[in-house]
Amino acid sequence: MADRQIVYGWHAVTTLLERNPAAVDSLLIAAGDERRRAALESTAAAAGIRVAAVSRSELDRQYPDATHQGVVAVLRAAAQTLTDRQLPAFLEALPAPALLLVLDGVQDPHNLGACLRSADAAGAQAVIMPRDRAAGLTPVVYKVACGAAQTVPVFAVTNLARTLRTLKQAGIWLYGASDNAPQPVYQTDLTGPLALVLGSEGRGLRRLTAELCDFLVAIPMAGVVESLNVSVAAGVLLFEARRQRMEGDQV
Repeated sequence: MADRQIVYGWHAVTTLLERNPAAVDSLLIAAGDERRRAALESTAAAAGIRVAAVSRSELDRQYPDATHQGVVAVLRAAAQTLTDRQLPAFLEALPAPALLLVLDGVQDPHNLGACLRSADAAGAQAVIMPRDRAAGLTPVVYKVACGAAQTVPVFAVTNLARTLRTLKQAGIWLYGASDNAPQPVYQTDLTGPLALVLGSEGRGLRRLTAELCDFLVAIPMAGVVESLNVSVAAGVLLFEARRQRMEGDQV
């Protein structure tokens, strides 16, 4: 089973079982925290998921690169990224207003996992990223995402610029995050159909990506640091959009 896609760690596995138990084929649990183990076994039994008791040394042998904490969920099938061809139909079926997250070449799997988690929590309908020169859906992404890799559609596209044009043609506005933008995000209307576009670690948005954005917005910084980690910035922008939409629903 070592070649199957996995989710590991107590929190990530617990969240996955609560939110998407159908994705889990079996659980491997080593001796340890009996209270957490009993809770997991009860949840797994209710979902008809097989549980196997194994030693920590066996988990170490099967998954040497995983900080498993004594629990591993083996998935029925790995979450699959969607393609460019599937995007137009997906956009057409979206409820209005669209809220998408575009990542222009995020390469750290921890950042990608955190972005997926924030996207799920904020109600984003999809995450879009380049197929090349970007992190894929790895076990590290699964762990950090805490189940969001199974709930948020992820499009891995061959040409990001072309995809951005597709979004614009579908009536979706592109808001790029830039430290140099004159417009603060808190003074920007994010209630319409939009995609939030963030750049890669270190370099930010590529030139063509920035040029294709309809607006560039900045997160005001009060301290001495010049910018936020991409996953933190994604969370700030997504939840500002969510806040505005919730206020609009209450009017």
